[in-house]
Amino acid sequence: MPRLYGQNKKNMTTKIFPFNPIETNCFVCYDDTKNCVIIDPSCSNENEYNHLFDFIKNENLAVKYVIITHPHVDHLAGSARVCEEYNLPLTMHKAGLTQFGMAMQHAEYLGLKLDRLPENHNYVEDGDIIKFGNSEFKVLHTPGHADGSICLVDFAGKTVFTGDVLFHGSVGRTDLMGGNFETLKQSIYEKLFVLGDDFTVRPGHGGRTDIDFERHNNPYL
Repeated sequence: MPRLYGQNKKNMTTKIFPFNPIETNCFVCYDDTKNCVIIDPSCSNENEYNHLFDFIKNENLAVKYVIITHPHVDHLAGSARVCEEYNLPLTMHKAGLTQFGMAMQHAEYLGLKLDRLPENHNYVEDGDIIKFGNSEFKVLHTPGHADGSICLVDFAGKTVFTGDVLFHGSVGRTDLMGGNFETLKQSIYEKLFVLGDDFTVRPGHGGRTDIDFERHNNPYL
C-alpha cells in the first residue's frame, strides 16, 4: 500500500509506493501545478501498476519525467510500461547503460517480472536541472553503488532522493557490478554531506532520515 504524503516548504507533495518484493520506493512528486515526476517506477505486477496509474489519474497529474536513480532491476522493473503509458523516454545517467544488459538475468534471479526495457532515453549529467511545474531537481552524479547512480536534490524543500546511495543507518552495497566502497563514500561526503544537516533524505528503500543523523550515526561513514 502507498505510504502517506509528505509536503515540503514549497508545497511539493511526495507520494511513496513501496513496490515489488524488495519494497523499492517509487516516488511521485508534484506541486500545485499538478505537474509531476515519477522516480524509480519499480512496479512488478498488475496490481502495482494499477495503484500507480490510478493515483496519477485520480490526482489529475501530468507526468513530465520518468526517472531512475540507477539501473538495478528492482528500480528499473516497471520503467518500460510506465514510460509507454505516458509517452516519455526514461531519464537516467548514460553510465547506467552498462548494466542494462544484465537486467533480465538479475530479474529472473530476484523473481521479478521484466519482459522489456525502455528503448528511448533522456540522459542527464551531474549538475543538470530537471524542471516540472514550479519545482525542480538538481542532478548529482553519485557513483559507488552502481554505474550511473544519481541523486535528486530539491533545494526549495531541503530534500534529497538518494536511490541506493544512502539509507537510514546504512549505505548501498558495493559488491555488485559497478560497486566500489571508496567511490561510494566519496560520493556521500562530497555530494550529499555538503547539502546541510537539515536536508531530509528519501532513500530507495525504507524510511526517511536526514543528513545530520547520518553524518553522526551512520556506522559505515
